[in-house]
Amino acid sequence: MSGNTKNFCIILAGGRGRRLWPCSRNKQPKQFIDFFGRGRTQLQETYDRFTRIVPAENILVCTNHEYEHFVVEQLPDIPRENIFVESVNRNTAPSVAWANLQILSKCDDANVVISPSDMLVLDSDEFIRSVSDGLDFVASHDILLSMGVQPTRAEPGYGYIQMGDRTDKEGIYCVKSFTEKPEREFANIFVESKEFLWNTGLFVSSCSFLEDSFHEIFTEVHDLFVASKTPMTPHHVLEFMRNNYSSFPNLSIDYAILERYREVFVMNCKFGWADLGTWHSIYEFMSHQPSDNVIIDSNVILEDCANNVIKLSDNKLAILNGLDGYIVAEKDNVLLICKKGDSSSLIRKYVNEVQIKYGEEYV
Repeated sequence: MSGNTKNFCIILAGGRGRRLWPCSRNKQPKQFIDFFGRGRTQLQETYDRFTRIVPAENILVCTNHEYEHFVVEQLPDIPRENIFVESVNRNTAPSVAWANLQILSKCDDANVVISPSDMLVLDSDEFIRSVSDGLDFVASHDILLSMGVQPTRAEPGYGYIQMGDRTDKEGIYCVKSFTEKPEREFANIFVESKEFLWNTGLFVSSCSFLEDSFHEIFTEVHDLFVASKTPMTPHHVLEFMRNNYSSFPNLSIDYAILERYREVFVMNCKFGWADLGTWHSIYEFMSHQPSDNVIIDSNVILEDCANNVIKLSDNKLAILNGLDGYIVAEKDNVLLICKKGDSSSLIRKYVNEVQIKYGEEYV
């Protein structure tokens, strides 16, 4: 599918993915791993998905200098000028602002979808339909459209978007409120109310609307760009951003737009989504029976085991007996065994302890 030449995609691929430690490591985070043994990394699967929506030459990837070589190796068909490399880590909003300005220098009436590089999608055809509908909607509306999904549990590690008034487009609502990573008791209230959707981190907008938004958010850098009288060409925009990128504040796209800006809408999507960010989310995505063990591309022998998620290296075998509700994850020099429950906060604590006690080679 060639797609509308005015539609672009920005893939965010600079995260460290520490919540999936020890399988996701600083040297090779989750987006660059063939996590499920399907022959394609998460970045490659994301790229493949979007080539069905927008022209391949309109796909841009944002990463940092540590991971540039992964992007080049894993996406050999992507033009080098479509890879945006942070010289310093500034979170997702500055990198999107950079890529968005680059798109505008090529096409002043472009639309864009911004996507994480590591989300799991169950129904690819429905995903393509939803994103395509979103791109059509923002082409005639000056808004930011967030793609949300119905929560399946009270997960404190996600963002929650409250649906407000309906629009004239089925499934699209005004955003009433946004709460990032609430306490579990509030997450419970949100889920029970049926008024909230999970934030997938997938956003759709016209590039001109995004540029206006970033002008308000990054006023000093934007004014510097105007004062410099930099010609609006891809080459000159690239040079300006490379020279001035460190001037941006550290800000996520979620906080920059969802929490701060007007004219934000949300689509209630049905494409079957999971964040490849936590062991629990992977377990829930892949588990279909109450006592399922989720075994991810691993060799195991299980006896009297239930509700576990297990991920081992290719050359390892695990024999487990009597285990219920655990994560068993092994990679290189680290083996992790911990309760599945609220594993995200535990793993964050363990990573920090290991880093201090044993050094970077274990992180």
